[in-house]
Amino acid sequence: MTDETLNGSSENSPDENASETQYQRELTSYLAGFLTPHRKDLLQRLILERTRHLTVVVEDICHAHNTSACVRSCDCFGIQDFHVVENRNRFDVAVDIARGATQWLTMHRHDYSESQPDSTRVCIEKLKQDGYQIVVASPHDANCELETYDISKPTALLFGNEKEGVSPNAMQLATHIMRVPMYGFTESFNISVAVAVCLHHLVWRMRQLDIDWQLSPAEREVLIHDWVRISTGHRLDALVKRFNQDRSSSGGLSGDEFWPDWETVLAVHNEHVVT
Repeated sequence: MTDETLNGSSENSPDENASETQYQRELTSYLAGFLTPHRKDLLQRLILERTRHLTVVVEDICHAHNTSACVRSCDCFGIQDFHVVENRNRFDVAVDIARGATQWLTMHRHDYSESQPDSTRVCIEKLKQDGYQIVVASPHDANCELETYDISKPTALLFGNEKEGVSPNAMQLATHIMRVPMYGFTESFNISVAVAVCLHHLVWRMRQLDIDWQLSPAEREVLIHDWVRISTGHRLDALVKRFNQDRSSSGGLSGDEFWPDWETVLAVHNEHVVT
């Protein structure tokens, strides 16, 4: 999915924002009409499993196959936001490993520039402003354990690169340093394995708690729009052009024609949730 900043502010007026929201809902509903029932059901079902309560940050990863495996694990565990810090190493995707996962996640790239030489600090400070605890995964100087970490608070898990590990700057700025249990001679996991191990445990625990870990209604609307556009593939430009032409002549859709019907989707989802 297109790279984004964490929380871009809108300069539009309330009326302009409402008009844009109406347009996006109409376009989403129109495009969804060209998807198979299976695809539409999949999008509705998986968006309710997505979370921003937990996010992942990787810092200066050297090898594309490692970053790609981390992205793939985030998608599999329902993590929507993935942050890449690029002080020295550029983010790249190994397509055969990521298996298309990048298109379903919101990718945030924090890259080096002369005006912003310390991308690690910028990324961490922004996440803290948004209410996240910064938890560095490291076998050194740990002050908490994976099994007992309090996941009730919004958490950004930060992992360092394959050679030096987490930077001293990230260690200093972290809220917590978390140890992942290991019982062998090797000092650390491969980064992609560490990400998967941490997410497996923390996502499972998060879902057991009585906290609001799912996306907000507004976040769902934005994301379902993006996912539907992706799902239309090469037909997208032609369909959007046709929609705009039809909308000009017909005046657009009414509220009862909108897709998804979130009230019904949530009711069906809640019936199948195992408590």
